[in-house]
Amino acid sequence: MLSVKDLKLAYGKRVLFEEVNLNFTKGNCYGIIGANGAGKSTFVKILSGEIEPNKGSVTVSPGERIAVLKQNQFEFDEQTVINTVMMGHKKMWDVMHAKDAIYNNPDATEDDYMEAGEMEAEFGEMGGYTAESDAATLISGLGVKEEYHHSLMKDIPANLKVRVLLAQSIFGNPDILLLDEPTNGLDIETIGWLENFLADYENIVLVVSHDRHFLDAVCTHVADVDRQKIKIFTGNYSFWYQSSQLMARQINDKNKKTEEKRQALVDFIARFSANASKSKQATSRKKALEKLSIEEIEPSYRKYPGIIFQPLREVGNQILNIEKLGKIVDGRPLFKDVTFSVNKNDKIAFLSRDPLAVTSFFNIVNGEATADSGTYEWGTTITNAYLPQDNSKYFETPLNLMDWLRQFVPPHITDVDEPFLRGFLGKMLFSGDDVMKMTNVLSGGEKVRCMLSRMMLQNPNCIMLDQPTDHLDLESIQSFNEQCTEYKGVVLFTSHDHTFVQTVANRIIELTPKGIIDRLMTFDEYLEDERVKTLREEMYS
Repeated sequence: MLSVKDLKLAYGKRVLFEEVNLNFTKGNCYGIIGANGAGKSTFVKILSGEIEPNKGSVTVSPGERIAVLKQNQFEFDEQTVINTVMMGHKKMWDVMHAKDAIYNNPDATEDDYMEAGEMEAEFGEMGGYTAESDAATLISGLGVKEEYHHSLMKDIPANLKVRVLLAQSIFGNPDILLLDEPTNGLDIETIGWLENFLADYENIVLVVSHDRHFLDAVCTHVADVDRQKIKIFTGNYSFWYQSSQLMARQINDKNKKTEEKRQALVDFIARFSANASKSKQATSRKKALEKLSIEEIEPSYRKYPGIIFQPLREVGNQILNIEKLGKIVDGRPLFKDVTFSVNKNDKIAFLSRDPLAVTSFFNIVNGEATADSGTYEWGTTITNAYLPQDNSKYFETPLNLMDWLRQFVPPHITDVDEPFLRGFLGKMLFSGDDVMKMTNVLSGGEKVRCMLSRMMLQNPNCIMLDQPTDHLDLESIQSFNEQCTEYKGVVLFTSHDHTFVQTVANRIIELTPKGIIDRLMTFDEYLEDERVKTLREEMYS
């Protein structure tokens, strides 16, 4: 068991946590959620011992081992991939080197060899004799090919380093596993592998993630970091979000009778508990929900941004036509022979195994880059608003937020006073003196919210989004997702967020070095379609 008692952490006058008391128990996976800056990653560092709290204690049951997902990709540059993974079980790694040092010492005594013999037994009990093959199996499952297993970490691609460090953290089945954003840098297939692994994991897992699909797939509980407290709720992220929203609506609705409110919550829990039978963690989650009392559900106190795109006019029959578009970078074809037309009501998710491919495609059709071949043409009725993955060029000149937004007001809007601009910034949670904040001190999430204010000003009937959930907290992602689902215009986007893609897209286009795959179906249907799987392998071979 992992316990936290009377925890407090403050930096000067800023208090992150105060009087936090929690117990994390075996067999459960806890999703740590909270707004950006609430202290999620800091809390994980306290649990791992990397940060000392001002007050309170963290207690681990005797003999239990904690493993942490490392974030420094350069820490193990001089180690081989296999050794880096095995180093995740520090005690086993130390014992292995200690006994080997005795065997390699020509001056070793009989007592030394007796000690080495004892270490051999301990080494075997920890799984040391199968450690190398176990490590190889683990990293192969995470998509690291055998050709890299004995390479130095500094010599393998950066995207594979992330996977090796993830394998290091889960190697040897630690009793307590701490994962901070484990899906960053992983492709769809590898995230699926990790979901299955954690769903079957029998020890304690704490995970910080902005990926709602991942949290829903693996979590039995949610640890909500809010207002200097951390509270644990039964259920995955979707259950926490939906139940807290339901409770908030009922509190605001003074006309409902208490018993009616209670029955609505009972019915909601029953429906969710029934759905849990379809989950990979069905048994533990269903048992937890069966014990859940109505009193445990609380409304969320978080603020959700008001992301609202209102098209000034409806799209015409011609939206976007692409003919044989192609792009090569450093001799590597990103995509070629891209030919398709966008239709009314299309919400298209663009995929590629090469992330540069979709970004290059979006930049080309937005006039910010040139293609090596082919053409594109926008319809005359289209007002397009683009959210690029890299927004740095929009913030090169230091301005306060009011002046920054003012420069993007379109010509058809003539009455631009302070309340008008404050209204758009307020929807993005910039209120009061926040609107005078300078753009050169904004965080990544604040810059994205500024870009969304800019987009809303355009009254677009077509929005293009390149990794829209990057840098956003769960509240902003949830609001963004809901708006894109309800939006009456055309959406062209790419995202690593599984839930975002599944709930928004009604068409999937995959850009490959040999052409495109274009299907009218949902994301999950696309991933499960056997004919698509075969075609994808052909396109990338």
